[in-house]
Amino acid sequence: MTFSNVLPKRRHIRPVWVLSIAMCAALLLLPSLFKLDGRAHADWQQFLGRFHPLVVHLPIGLILLVPLLEAAGRYRPALREAASLVLVLSFVSCVGALTLGYLLAYGSGDTGAIVTRHMWGGISLTIGVLLCLLVRPRWISGDLRHVYPGLLMCVLLLLAWAAHQGGSLTHGNNYLTEYLPPQLKRWPGIGTVQAKTPLAPDSFYARHINPILDANCVACHGEGKVKGGLRVDSYELLMKGGKDGPAIVPKKPERSLLLNRVTLPSDHKKFMPAEGKPPLKPQEIAWITAWVLQGASPTATSVPGIVIQEESREAPPQPVGDYSGMTSQIAQMAKSQGAKLVPVSNKPGDGLILSAVDAAGSFGDAQLALFEKFAPYIVEAELGRTAVTDGCFDTLGKFTHLRALHLEGTAVTGIGLAKLAPLSQLTYLNLSETKVTKAEVAPLGSMKNLSHLYLYNTPAQPVFVEKTMQPIARSSP
Repeated sequence: MTFSNVLPKRRHIRPVWVLSIAMCAALLLLPSLFKLDGRAHADWQQFLGRFHPLVVHLPIGLILLVPLLEAAGRYRPALREAASLVLVLSFVSCVGALTLGYLLAYGSGDTGAIVTRHMWGGISLTIGVLLCLLVRPRWISGDLRHVYPGLLMCVLLLLAWAAHQGGSLTHGNNYLTEYLPPQLKRWPGIGTVQAKTPLAPDSFYARHINPILDANCVACHGEGKVKGGLRVDSYELLMKGGKDGPAIVPKKPERSLLLNRVTLPSDHKKFMPAEGKPPLKPQEIAWITAWVLQGASPTATSVPGIVIQEESREAPPQPVGDYSGMTSQIAQMAKSQGAKLVPVSNKPGDGLILSAVDAAGSFGDAQLALFEKFAPYIVEAELGRTAVTDGCFDTLGKFTHLRALHLEGTAVTGIGLAKLAPLSQLTYLNLSETKVTKAEVAPLGSMKNLSHLYLYNTPAQPVFVEKTMQPIARSSP
């Protein structure tokens, strides 16, 4: 009788263990079968993988619920039965989250130390939950009294570790330790970040290019996470490039993949920075472009065409007045002229941006003059690559609240540029790739607030900066 009762149980249990061992082996072999090679793969993999951050919270909540139900089950047996169901759901959700996470990393070409640690954390956690499922029946029957609680504790520790690695991918390595009290930061290995020694601390690269890359690119192209095989956290690695080719080609910005990606339309699938991060500022793109044109030197302290001085604290922008009564006229201008007036914010007092990017070829001096009635409200004019000429200065001189003006790549020669001198709020002017001369630019030296001036690829491009020069600090396109 005893033999007949035990034998069916053994026959029932054995296939479960065999299947479980096979599943564990498959999980452990997954990184070898589908190696993270740093290359982007199918779009459908990235599409499904991007649900990972959403789905991953389900197993976290379920796993945390299991020990609570087990503890409460000592007093209410029905809760212990619920713990069994929650543990099954935890395993199923772990498999789902792990699958989506791997599709995300494999599909988008993510590699790096943190990616690898997060991946193995997910694999280990899934195996740990599976082992809890297998051992729990013996624990319920009174056998292996300490094994199941021990495994459950290990699962909770693995959950915390894997979650920390996932958080580091999205928020950075020091997300948890950045605001530690000073006393705790003194503890060895806590709150410290390995310092990087720049090649030349006073170089243009160290002072201006590397901070841009560090703030916008290292999260996806650093030591912890390496998309496309590209790292930008050091000069040598930046120049090495990635799987898709060279990120920087000295003196050839048109062949530099980094510049190509950051200047793509924001809705392009290869636009960088990716994952919803804000695009680089125009002045940042200008600095990188000028630096590449100069030769992408790690030691040069200056770049022809760009002068950057210590900037004084700028006064807050002055409000421009309420243009809300002109809403219908603003909409009509966009339809008739192609150029559009875009609000800076939802506050009318913050002003409007005149953008002629979409009508560049057909937008000239005559079209600009039609916007004169909106002059008191325009704080930025994006006229780069348009058909405007020196005649535009007659109209632009009336934009009394203008703070930023883009004229790069236009036909202006600088004649009439002095008409901008009364614009006391103008802080940014881009004349790159135009025909302006030093003589025409000279009157701008009296504009105390003009802190960003771009003249590279122009006859006025300075070869060096004299110590007596008090210009115009400079920044972007």
